[in-house]
Amino acid sequence: MDLLEKTDYQKYFTKTHEAFRREVAEFVKKEITPFVEEWEEAGGFPAGLYKKAADAEILSVMYPEDVGGTPADIFYAVVVTEELMRCTSAGLVASLGSHGIALPPIVMHGTAEQKKRFVAPVLKGERIAALGITEPSGGSDVASLQTTAVREGDHYIVNGSKTFITSGVRADQVTTAVRTGGPGHAGISMIVIEKGTPGFSASPPMKKMGWWASDTATLYFDNCKVPVENLIGQENQGFYFIMENFQAERLSLSIMANMTAQIALEHALAYARERTAFGKPLWNFQVTRHKIVDMATLVEASREFTYRIAAKIGAGENMVREISMAKNFACQTADKVTYDAVQILGGHGYMRESIVERLYRDNRILSIGGGTQEIMKEIISRLI
Repeated sequence: MDLLEKTDYQKYFTKTHEAFRREVAEFVKKEITPFVEEWEEAGGFPAGLYKKAADAEILSVMYPEDVGGTPADIFYAVVVTEELMRCTSAGLVASLGSHGIALPPIVMHGTAEQKKRFVAPVLKGERIAALGITEPSGGSDVASLQTTAVREGDHYIVNGSKTFITSGVRADQVTTAVRTGGPGHAGISMIVIEKGTPGFSASPPMKKMGWWASDTATLYFDNCKVPVENLIGQENQGFYFIMENFQAERLSLSIMANMTAQIALEHALAYARERTAFGKPLWNFQVTRHKIVDMATLVEASREFTYRIAAKIGAGENMVREISMAKNFACQTADKVTYDAVQILGGHGYMRESIVERLYRDNRILSIGGGTQEIMKEIISRLI
């Protein structure tokens, strides 16, 4: 399979992409979908799923070969996210893919030894990686983070906490934003903190509105003694690594939102054709047809906008403004479409056994994670 096959702006997915899509879809159908209800109710999925996903080359897409990755263009990553979302558990997708926000700073700015220790084992499914940025005192205001790392000889002494950390309970390593310098963005660094480090602990899994199958935790650092060799790049350069990371994270969230809307639309359409009221299918009522047409139009527009921006990101263009727009638009689309899907299903849409009920709950975090809708608007306002 030639994962480096060229993708231009007009043709996002080639035959090779679609062959890969079928492989991922088969994996989801066999290894995830039959167990989703059980894992949702249990609040998590077996750690062994990471190894299975790694063996299927799902975790390694777009990573360099020298760290055990599968070099590929950006639309292979799009395929992975879209097909994993078909399992209908966005929380599972987020936790299984938490390495996607934890590893890039190490891949781009880490040493060869760091990549060997912290990247390769994760892509093999042998370790779980998380990203630690958000703090109890603030989320989107990254420049004001308060977790400190004070150098003492060949170690940093880390004190502080992180919260709402995806994969936080069972992560073997956390790519952590810390303050090594003065106030503001110029004093931030990134360092890898490993499970088992004295003074490092995680809360029990946090109970959430949605994303039930996602392991989410608060992390605590109490005089954590972390080796200096775990520092990523240079001291006080971490803020730039974080901003660099956000573009890919926001693209992934846009795709998740679009798929949430797409699946909700499909279920609403199927229900409207099957369900009868006043002696005829719901689809025969103009009000229902027009509602579904509006839903379908939003999904189509949002997906195409996201694909276009993904292609430009893949071509190396700076798309900070545009991906911020796409994230907001995709999340607004998912808000509208999941709401309307529940409305079309009526009481059935409010029941736990309904997929649209889960989509409706899971959707709510998408316009908060990776930068809130309000922060996206601030970014966009500065760039237009």
